[in-house]
Amino acid sequence: MPRVKRGTVRRAKRKKLLGLAKGYYANKSKLYRAAKESVDTALKYAFVGRRRKKRDFRRLWVVRINAAAREHGLTYGQLINGLKNAGVTLDRKSLSELAVSSPAAFATLASQAKGAARIAVKSAKNAAKTAARA
Repeated sequence: MPRVKRGTVRRAKRKKLLGLAKGYYANKSKLYRAAKESVDTALKYAFVGRRRKKRDFRRLWVVRINAAAREHGLTYGQLINGLKNAGVTLDRKSLSELAVSSPAAFATLASQAKGAARIAVKSAKNAAKTAARA
């Protein structure tokens, strides 16, 4: 098997990695082994962070919706259930944006949810009475 000298490939690989480590503290931006460890860790955190971001934003939206719902005498769960019963198919991101930027529109949705929740409760009570009679 012929001997392979890795001259330019090796240099390019190291230069690329040190470029990724540019701006890191002390040896982590200058020495190959330390830079490689730091870049690997940074890439791992970046991967995890992209998934965490989705969770974090959903949590933020839920907190905002809950705060706005409580101003109208509902809890988050009651609001979401009422909207589902009313046939409103807005997602949490949109609801959160409405709660922050357009309180009047959110108030309309909250009143719709309240009305749908009352109807759902009445129909559940009627179903229970019917079942008890039979």
